[in-house]
Amino acid sequence: MVDGRLKGRLALITGASRGIGAAVAERFAAEGAHVILVAKTVGALEELDDRITAAGGTATLSPLNLNELDKIDMVAAALYERFGALDILVGNAGMLGPLSPLGHIDGKAWENVFRLNVTANHRLLRACDPLLRLSETGGRAIFTSCAQAETPRAFWSAYAASKAALNAMVKCYAEEVGSSTKIKAITVDPGVVATRLRAGGFPGEDATTITQPADVTDMFVEAAL
Repeated sequence: MVDGRLKGRLALITGASRGIGAAVAERFAAEGAHVILVAKTVGALEELDDRITAAGGTATLSPLNLNELDKIDMVAAALYERFGALDILVGNAGMLGPLSPLGHIDGKAWENVFRLNVTANHRLLRACDPLLRLSETGGRAIFTSCAQAETPRAFWSAYAASKAALNAMVKCYAEEVGSSTKIKAITVDPGVVATRLRAGGFPGEDATTITQPADVTDMFVEAAL
């Protein structure tokens, strides 16, 4: 049941145009947070904004291609100018990349997966760290991970390796801030969820038979508290 547990919080969510990101944004807004919606697809962000507004929530749109790393710093600077702090960062954007024998994956494809799944999240966390430190309620840095980060499977090397790197990065950051600040940093594995990324790995799967994005938002709310 929605009970406004995030009332007054400011949350930035990447990959917010669809799937888990959109579902988390709607849930956070319903819980009272003002959400900053980050994704490449402007039309989808506008549709999400309409749904949030219609439900009584508030949002700010921030169209951004996370591969344009310098623009991440610009978004963080704009957040500081407008809001002065950030309470919750949800790094949800990610890509599957090629499902192929490792020896068949070219360097460019490998680098593209790591650029979005790891490097962009590093840049995001680095840019937002000063803002999270200014949160009066204690900053929360939450990143979407997956089972493949801990239990890799054949042909998933680019995705699994990038998510393992993401997990390690977040754990290191959590150790750095854990004793000296109120920031908490964690990864969340939502399990098998009907998303476009999932469909890319399992194209013959009936998406209606597996967990839907809205059904995994509880774990993100718990992580944000």
